[in-house]
Amino acid sequence: MKAYFIQSGSRGTTLELREVPKPQPSAGQLLVRVRAASLNRGEFIRAVGLVKPGAPKPAGSDGAGEVEGSGQRVMGRLPGSFAEYALMDAPDAIPVPPNLSWEEAAATPIAFLVVYDMLVQQGNLKAGEWLLITGASAGVGVAALLAAKAIGAKVIGTSGSAEKLAALKKLGLDVGIQTRKPDFSAAVLEATGGKGVNLVVNNVGGTVFAETIRCLGYEGRHATVGYLDGSLKSEIDLEALHSKRLKLFGVSNKLRNAAQRSLTVEGFRRDWLPLFASGKLKPLIEKVYDFKDLPEAKVRI
Repeated sequence: MKAYFIQSGSRGTTLELREVPKPQPSAGQLLVRVRAASLNRGEFIRAVGLVKPGAPKPAGSDGAGEVEGSGQRVMGRLPGSFAEYALMDAPDAIPVPPNLSWEEAAATPIAFLVVYDMLVQQGNLKAGEWLLITGASAGVGVAALLAAKAIGAKVIGTSGSAEKLAALKKLGLDVGIQTRKPDFSAAVLEATGGKGVNLVVNNVGGTVFAETIRCLGYEGRHATVGYLDGSLKSEIDLEALHSKRLKLFGVSNKLRNAAQRSLTVEGFRRDWLPLFASGKLKPLIEKVYDFKDLPEAKVRI
């Protein structure tokens, strides 16, 4: 079968298409014929330590396809998904609702499992609360917007592009702030009647961290999920953290074990899979590439 491998070196990451044997499932694994896979920027970001130099490894992190032997349509965490076949741990398998295409199914797992973790499991976002998303036009940002509106929350988003903010408004964005600088707290406080937001999703990184703390209201929660700016450090306002009883948390699967990841999958299946099945929640797909065009897609992101 054909499979892409990713290699990280001093000049960044490269992709190589290889002919390899079809993988053989072990106990507790499913062999999946891959129908579609999503492209996640984090796989290729060596600059912030997400991809380290070393031996080539199978590319791809999630996708959707048919379980060999049963034909069951599944989506979920699927390491090595940029291939004709890949192995999925059985607890990670999520049934694909009939109304989702293969492309929509593949675009759902990683983005929306991350969003479920930060909005529900850790963020405890409720209907009527305010959510701020920095870098709202990024993949996780868009997924967070869609999910938050499905929950019934109000959403403020930042972006450097007026065109992208206009597109997000059509998806339900309540307040758009055009900026690439840490200068948006005044606008956020004005939009929330001076109270601040209940939850921040910081998709940008260290350059806006201090500003997002200024945007939080009493008992606000702050999720760090990305580093689009490549900045991994920032100062923390301890007085604000203390007096406003803030909660700061990270969103990553890097150090989680299988049992911990499965809790997120179970919660997603229980709480959000019905929203996808009903059409109330659906991933937004910008572009679909053929399998052979993966290198071109990598350049695009």
